[in-house]
Amino acid sequence: MIRGWYTGASGMNAQQNRLDAISNNLANVDTAGYKKDITVSKSFPELLLRRMNLDGVYKTPFGSAEAAPVIGKLGRGVETNENYTDFSQGSFRQTDSKTDVAFGEKGFFVVETPVGERYTRDGNFILGKEGILLTKDGYPVLGEKGYIHAATDKFTVNPDGMITSEDGEVIDRFKVVRFDNERYLKKMGANLYSTNDIAGPAHIAEGMERPRFLQGYLETSNVNVVNEMVQMIEVNRAYEANQKTITSEDTMMGTLWSKTAVFNGR
Repeated sequence: MIRGWYTGASGMNAQQNRLDAISNNLANVDTAGYKKDITVSKSFPELLLRRMNLDGVYKTPFGSAEAAPVIGKLGRGVETNENYTDFSQGSFRQTDSKTDVAFGEKGFFVVETPVGERYTRDGNFILGKEGILLTKDGYPVLGEKGYIHAATDKFTVNPDGMITSEDGEVIDRFKVVRFDNERYLKKMGANLYSTNDIAGPAHIAEGMERPRFLQGYLETSNVNVVNEMVQMIEVNRAYEANQKTITSEDTMMGTLWSKTAVFNGR
């Protein structure tokens, strides 16, 4: 019976982790370039159940049979195995703002932060007071020459990411990087990502790897509100089912203890 408590509790923990990911996805449904999180759970190894008080092999007219046959399997709960980011492409939303930039396919903008270079899909940029292109959180966006300096926001971005001033002068080209295993990039807040040994080092996207740019557009999040709401309902029902399992186990254990106390009192 005690095992049933742990099984139900592990299921509740797994569903809580799923609910946290879904809630975060819904909270960022309107965040440009946001990529949804997906939680994957796995079950603990199952146990084979055999009949008790029967052991060995007995004879039959047709041969022999096992005296303690397997009568089923006993699950031991689940655990959260992985929480990964789905980098599938979001749709594009037209803004007509010169400082808004989006691109299709894979790749990341590079921004400078106090802890080093970080990466984002959010192209909702602004032009700072010093004429430096910044993210909405104030981090400089990097071009291939460093910080991107523009006198005004009347610059033009061509499909290759080349930035040209209003006078036709080439300012810079957006620095775009890719990773061998982008699925394992780590979110660090402010719609930024950092890399690690599993994701691999960032490498400059060139040639066929370089995405096509769209100025005056933003990539929307890849969160589907309807799907997330359906999953939230599934999580709530699964959580309640595990909760009822624990309640039933507790009732059974209480009954056992009370009857055992009465029997011993005799």
